[in-house]
Amino acid sequence: MGHMPMIYVDISAAVHSRAGLGRYAERLAGALIQTQPERFGLFYNRGKDGRFPASLPTTIPSRHVSLGYKPWRMMVLAGQAAHVGFNRLLPEVELFHSTEHLLLPLRGVPTVLTVHDLIYKLFPEHHKKLNYWYLNLAMPLFCRRADAIIAVSQASKQDCVKNYGLDPAKIHVVYEAASSHFQPPPPTRIDQVRQTYDLPEHFLLHLSTIEPRKNLSRLLDALLALRQSFPGLTLVLVGGRGWLYDDFFAKIEALGLQNAVKPLGWVPDEDLPAIIAAADLAVQPSLYEGFGLPILEHMACGQVVAASRAASHPEVGGEAAAYFDPLDVEEMTAVIHHLLTDKDEYQHRRQLGLQQAAQFSWQRAARETIAIYDGLIKKETGD
Repeated sequence: MGHMPMIYVDISAAVHSRAGLGRYAERLAGALIQTQPERFGLFYNRGKDGRFPASLPTTIPSRHVSLGYKPWRMMVLAGQAAHVGFNRLLPEVELFHSTEHLLLPLRGVPTVLTVHDLIYKLFPEHHKKLNYWYLNLAMPLFCRRADAIIAVSQASKQDCVKNYGLDPAKIHVVYEAASSHFQPPPPTRIDQVRQTYDLPEHFLLHLSTIEPRKNLSRLLDALLALRQSFPGLTLVLVGGRGWLYDDFFAKIEALGLQNAVKPLGWVPDEDLPAIIAAADLAVQPSLYEGFGLPILEHMACGQVVAASRAASHPEVGGEAAAYFDPLDVEEMTAVIHHLLTDKDEYQHRRQLGLQQAAQFSWQRAARETIAIYDGLIKKETGD
């Protein structure tokens, strides 16, 4: 007798802790395993230095390959193009779910692909050349081959339909959620991180990897204008440096804002809620986001968010966030100015934000995802 057939979830992004994608893979896999432990196996490319995510149970059956990221991507693309199945990598596989933009070719097995965003297609200038070339070649193929696609927002779903001509019925929207440790911290904890990170008294907080589509250049223009009314106001940046960030730091110099911008770089998860809560306001001015998870993380910690009216932001922020046109520095400045001065509106939005964030959960995401698996498995077996 063989083992029971199993649903394999690809957690490669988490094994290599690739920012947002890694968090998605780890949280979703964890929630799926909690919901129906006996049905799941984990698959990943360990590469040369991958590490199994600490939050996932090591008792769950897992399979891996150990190839460099680039050769593995090329093999997967070649396999898909040639209709070769990699089934021997996954014995007893009943269904395969790729949580990042890389779909394993399997024969006679239903596959699910999560599409996070189409940044490489919509903003090619913001992508490294090889990555851009690969994704533009591979993604339309992966999207056609997948039996179902999970989009992380209606905005991403619309992008898939529009850019790849996919059947909307094949694309299911399942929202992400903030991790459970994002909650309002006690005042003592806020004081603690203020000291640890030497935080300024009044600051705007921005959480992301620094790269062009995050629109931070316009946020600097807004900061310059805001400092006329609020002379001590500072911008605190949390997150790693992406690409083209030299231009951003050159602009800080050019505007004379060296003392008004404080990059903290990467910050451990346990300190984030208190840093978020310590801010006067969080700002997410991005030109485009597939989901915009920081909005939920801020709201879950009791912080109000001023966000661009871009892509998925209004879906995620609902009525709780205050929106501006990301290309309009004056509107961005006005929205932030208003929230910094109108305490009643700030408190009202804070309450709305806590309620909004509570509507999203990984348990819910897992239930909705399992329903998609079951639909495909039924179809496959003709039940």
